[in-house]
Amino acid sequence: MDRKDRIMDPEKEIAQQVEVLGHSSKDGASSDGSVLPGDLVWTEEEETAIRRRIDWHTVPLVTLLYMLCFLDRANIGNARIQGMEADLNLGGPGYKFNWALSIFYIIYLLVEVPSNILLKHIGPRFFLPLLVCGFGLIAMCTAFADSFPTLLGLRSLLGVFEGGAMPGMAFFLSCFYKRNELLFRIGIYVSAASIAGAFGGLLATGLSRIPAWGAPSMLIHTWRNIFFFEGLITLIVGLLSPIWMPTTPSDAYFLNPRERMIAAERLNRENRADPNAKVTWNDFKRGIFCIHNYTCALGFFLINITVQGLSVFMPTILLDLGWTQTQAQLYSVPPYVCACLVAVGVAYASDKTKVRGIWLAAFHTLAAVGFAILRWVDNPNIRYMAVFFVTIGAFPGGPGFLSWAMNNSAGPSVRAVTSGYVVSLGTMGGIVATWTYINTDAPRYKNGHTVNLAGNLVVVFLALFGIAYCTWENKQRAAGKRDHRLEGLSQEEQDQLGSRHPRFHYWT
Repeated sequence: MDRKDRIMDPEKEIAQQVEVLGHSSKDGASSDGSVLPGDLVWTEEEETAIRRRIDWHTVPLVTLLYMLCFLDRANIGNARIQGMEADLNLGGPGYKFNWALSIFYIIYLLVEVPSNILLKHIGPRFFLPLLVCGFGLIAMCTAFADSFPTLLGLRSLLGVFEGGAMPGMAFFLSCFYKRNELLFRIGIYVSAASIAGAFGGLLATGLSRIPAWGAPSMLIHTWRNIFFFEGLITLIVGLLSPIWMPTTPSDAYFLNPRERMIAAERLNRENRADPNAKVTWNDFKRGIFCIHNYTCALGFFLINITVQGLSVFMPTILLDLGWTQTQAQLYSVPPYVCACLVAVGVAYASDKTKVRGIWLAAFHTLAAVGFAILRWVDNPNIRYMAVFFVTIGAFPGGPGFLSWAMNNSAGPSVRAVTSGYVVSLGTMGGIVATWTYINTDAPRYKNGHTVNLAGNLVVVFLALFGIAYCTWENKQRAAGKRDHRLEGLSQEEQDQLGSRHPRFHYWT
C-alpha cells in the first residue's frame, strides 16, 4: 500500500465498509435473520431522507432556543438607551453598566464545561429546556430591578443558566450529524444571534411603547417591558420544547426502528465510539490538551470580543452617530439581517467544500476592514456601511471555529468536553468586550474599534495557522509517522484513540 493511502477520509472508509457488507450479508441480516448494527446496509437516498427528518426535529428548535438565549442576554443594550441607565443610575463614575455586563460573562464561562458534562449524563431533552426556562425567568425578573446591586445579582443568575446553552446545543447537534454535516447546522443555530440582534431592535422599539402597567409601587414601562415580555416568551417556549426535542438518534421518536438503527450506526462507523459512553478523565484530557483546540478557542475568544461587544453596544454606537433612540434601534436591524444570511451561506459552503480555515480568514479580513473604517473615517454614512462589513465578517466566525474544533475531535464524549472548553475560553472574549466601549471613549470609541481591529487581524493569522497545522499533521499520518501509536493496542483500544488515531483525518 502506498504511504499516501494509509490515511483515509471517514466518509470514504464508511463507503468501503458498506460496499463490503453489501456483498457479504444479504439484506443486512445475520444468520438467525436479525439485523445487527455491523450488518446494516442502507442506500444514500435512505440516509438523506432520515437526515432531513432529523433536520426538521432538531435545527429549527435549537435555532429558536438560541435566539431567545441571545435575545435575553443582549436586550440590556436596547434597554440602556430606553431609560434603564438613568433609572438605575448606571451612567455615573465606576462604569456600572460595564460591570453589569462583565459579571454575566464571568459566571457564564465558569459553568460551561461542567454544564456540558452534566448534559452528557442527564440527556438534552429536559436539561436544555431547563436552562431555557431558567434564563427566561431571570430575564422576566430583571424587569423589576430597582438598583445596581439587584441588576448585578440577576445578571449573575442569567450567566448560570445561559452558560451551558451554546455548548450544550452544539453538542446536541453533534450527536445527530456527521462531520461534513455539522457546521451548516451549527451555522444556522448560531446565526440566531444575528436574528436576535435584528429582532431585538424591532421588539425593543415596540415593547418600550407599551403604556405603563403594574402595581403603583412598581410600574412596568419602557425598558422594563423589554425584559418582562421577552423573558415571558422564552419561559413559555422552554416549557413546551421537550415535546418536540429528541434525545439521541437511537431513540428518536419520529423514526421507525430501522431508521433509528441507521441514524445511530452511520455515526458509530464514522466516530468508532459508543455514543452512550460516559465522559472519562482521558476524554477530558483529549479535549483540553490539543493544539488545534487551543487555536480554535483563541479564535473564538477574539471573535467574541467583536460579536458580544456589538450585541450590547450596537444601539449605543448608532445613537452616537446622531440618530434618535428609535432610529438607533431600527437601524441596528439591517446589519444583523445581512449577517444572518451570510453566516448561513458560509456555513453551507464550508460544509460542501469540507474546509474551514480559508472561510474564517477571508471573512475576518472583511471585519478588520470595517473596524479600520470605523476607527479613522468621520462620515456617519460611511461608518454605518462599515458596521455591515463588521457584522458580515465577524458573525460566521463563531460557528466556524466551534465546528472546526468539534470536527477534529473524535467521539461524543470528547466532543462534549471540546465544545464546552472552546466556548468557555471564547466567553472570556465577552468579558473583554464589555470594556471595549466605555462612556469616556464616546462618541467615536476609537479605543474599542482599535481593539477589535487588532483582534480580527489575529483571527486571520490563527485561521491560517490552523490550516497549516492540520495539513502538516495529515501529511505526517499519511507518511506513517503516527503508526507507532497503534503498537501493542487491541482493536478496542485503537478505536478509543479518537483523533490521535493514525487514520483520523483532520479537516483544514
